[in-house]
Amino acid sequence: RYQRRVRGGINAEYGGAYVNERNYVVLSSINGNLSELGSLFSHLPCFTQFKAMRRRIFSRILEEVGWEKRATDGHTDSLLRNMLVTTLGKSDDEQVLAKCHELFNQHVSGGKQIEADIRGAVYLTVRQDGKEETYRHLLDLFKKTDLHEERDRIQRILGNGPNAQLRTETLDFAMSDTVRSNDTPFVIHGVANSGAEGRDQTWAFVQEKFPVFKERYSGGFLFTRLVQVTSNFTSMEQYKSVESFFAENKAPSAERAVKQSLESIKLRAAWLDRDGESVAQWFTQQGL
Repeated sequence: RYQRRVRGGINAEYGGAYVNERNYVVLSSINGNLSELGSLFSHLPCFTQFKAMRRRIFSRILEEVGWEKRATDGHTDSLLRNMLVTTLGKSDDEQVLAKCHELFNQHVSGGKQIEADIRGAVYLTVRQDGKEETYRHLLDLFKKTDLHEERDRIQRILGNGPNAQLRTETLDFAMSDTVRSNDTPFVIHGVANSGAEGRDQTWAFVQEKFPVFKERYSGGFLFTRLVQVTSNFTSMEQYKSVESFFAENKAPSAERAVKQSLESIKLRAAWLDRDGESVAQWFTQQGL
């Protein structure tokens, strides 16, 4: 089923068939499948072409939706705007990157505040520049607010950047008293979401801190959330690493999550082995 979904997406949705779609539910489904593909390609040369494909699909839609709320907006318009800014930011859309930095600089300097419905998307986009200055600004915003919604918005994206040192700092931050215990797994997961290097870094951290996590979260959803940082791995070497670790470090309450993660890794590795080269060729044929 997984393989059919990804192959079907390449053949239909991502061939330009939906560039005129405006329904949030449909676009959200397309974007979800694209995110699945993105996690497969993030360590491959064709990832640059993949991001160009996403820009081709979504950039014109954001131009029509706009950055600010309109009197005629419905609930799904706000959701769509947030999704588009997030996706295009991850896809290195130059106009979106520039606009997000403009909005963020105004926000942190005490000027016009970023509207709540796109604030998380803007934070995520500027954080991906990897600059320490941006990271420090976000930490300052975190410390200055008492609103958990705003704190959660920031802490979940702190680790989502290309700077390995700042990702390490975020992992340590997740374990500090500054972060609520129930929020820690989500901060850690944010580092894993930064890409292939972030996933490797997070997995090493989870293994190192596993006794602490097991004592703190065993038996609950938050423990399985930590196990799931491995689910986007893409090689059999990583499969063996996960399998070996949990064979030696039993976690009965997360047994199902471990099995699901291993199945996901195996499917991803098989898909890349079978179709990775042909998909890269497809990107080139599309002029991406």
